[in-house]
Amino acid sequence: MDIRKELIEGIIQELVKNLYEDKQIEIEKAMNIVYNSIIFEKVGDIETGLYRESASYIYELLKDEISEGKLIQKEQ
Repeated sequence: MDIRKELIEGIIQELVKNLYEDKQIEIEKAMNIVYNSIIFEKVGDIETGLYRESASYIYELLKDEISEGKLIQKEQ
């Protein structure tokens, strides 16, 4: 398997796990949230390079997307 695909799958699993643990969201609902998010699309798009970021960083982006209804580029 391509290492990029493995990284992407690992990140997606972490996102679902984090929603389950942090927000006490059922696994099925957490999966639905992740798989229907903009973040899911961006992580899966090799061109964005987002798959190279840490799962915790991407989880923060997902939480922002959930709360704001869109992706937000934070100033650093």
